[in-house]
Amino acid sequence: MIKKRKIKVHPYVFIILTFLSVILLGTICFMLPWAVTDGKHLSFIDALFMATSSVCVTGLSVITPAVKFSLFGKIIMAVLMEIGGLSFLTIAVCFFAILGGKIGIGNRYLLREALNQNSLAGIVHLVKRIILISFVIQMIGVVLNFIALFAYYDYNFLKTFGVAIFHSIASFNNAGFDIFGNQSMIPFKDNILLNISTMSLIISGGLGFIVINELVSKHSLKKLSIHSKIVLVMTFVLILIGMLIFKFSMYDEISWLQALFTSVTCRTAGFTSIPLEHIPPSAYIMCIVLMFIGASPCSTGGGVKTTTIFVIMLTFFYYAQGKKPRIFHRRISDNSIFKAFVLFGITVIIMILGTMLIGFSQPKLGLDKILYEVVSGFSTTGLSMGITPILNSFSKAVLCFMMFFGRLGPLTIIGVVNHNWMTESKEKIQYVEERIIVG
Repeated sequence: MIKKRKIKVHPYVFIILTFLSVILLGTICFMLPWAVTDGKHLSFIDALFMATSSVCVTGLSVITPAVKFSLFGKIIMAVLMEIGGLSFLTIAVCFFAILGGKIGIGNRYLLREALNQNSLAGIVHLVKRIILISFVIQMIGVVLNFIALFAYYDYNFLKTFGVAIFHSIASFNNAGFDIFGNQSMIPFKDNILLNISTMSLIISGGLGFIVINELVSKHSLKKLSIHSKIVLVMTFVLILIGMLIFKFSMYDEISWLQALFTSVTCRTAGFTSIPLEHIPPSAYIMCIVLMFIGASPCSTGGGVKTTTIFVIMLTFFYYAQGKKPRIFHRRISDNSIFKAFVLFGITVIIMILGTMLIGFSQPKLGLDKILYEVVSGFSTTGLSMGITPILNSFSKAVLCFMMFFGRLGPLTIIGVVNHNWMTESKEKIQYVEERIIVG
């Protein structure tokens, strides 16, 4: 009797295929005639772009969703954003576990990789908590959004409720899509409650599920893990610095609320309460930096992540003193430092390549706008200087790749070639160390 050999699927391959499948399904849905208001289906490239942007929770759009999409189309967008933010795997395993199904070791490995965890212990329980906490936060957001928008929509309950749900999902998942019109949140720049609700949802989704879980369960900042402490410190510092630079760059043009909102939303959310087409150089650079850094690990946002930048900056600081980097009485592992620099390097290379490709295809757009679009796409931010609707098919395809690559993360993509994912990789041959002249 011949024994069937069990094929072990690399978890990263499974995660990539899952995202691709959801994007393909979303593309098909957006191409249906009843997904749009005029009955004329979207072209394949536009449907693919919108599906990729929704699943990768980016927010870049080649159309105006509020005008072009029907109720069906908007519901599909909301579903895709929810799946993209929480990941299809997380949602599926949660419901499977609730129904009493047994989660095998293979699926636990997949969850571990999807959630960027170091251990399989308690992984299913963590998934359940993630779904529950995410649902509660978004429901609170729906209530606040409803109160803030009820008068704006002439006290129309159903209309306001639908917009409140959509905006809560888009905000928590750092997607940046809106169905207000074609001006994002500029008409609501003075609506304090809506601004606070949106910022709170963006920050909650951007902190990462691990940090949120610890904040809910440990009830004390002292008991938080080092990861959570770093994320909270970096989030506060980046928001504060961004707010100050935006305000002083455009002192007479924007309020403090707009400066704060812009600083928060540049960290992969994609909403805007100020026109971005003519911002000064200092504000432009700040936008690029914040988008590049992005949110935190295991969150609904993209970018190279706050912890990556923290590790790199800490390494610079201690290297100048000839010491090993450390924080909170703990030394940063060499593996973490290596991963941080690899991630940073790959991200820069991919962004340069994407900018060059779109520049070759549409040179008249200008370097500043192309670079802004590419960084926004890769970091899944969704902010734009107004060129997204006029991109040609090739440029749209490049941005689709950037969004997909950025959402999954460079380390996930290149990790596919690692054949030792089940065990710790150890080289059989040890080579003599050689010092290479650097700098």
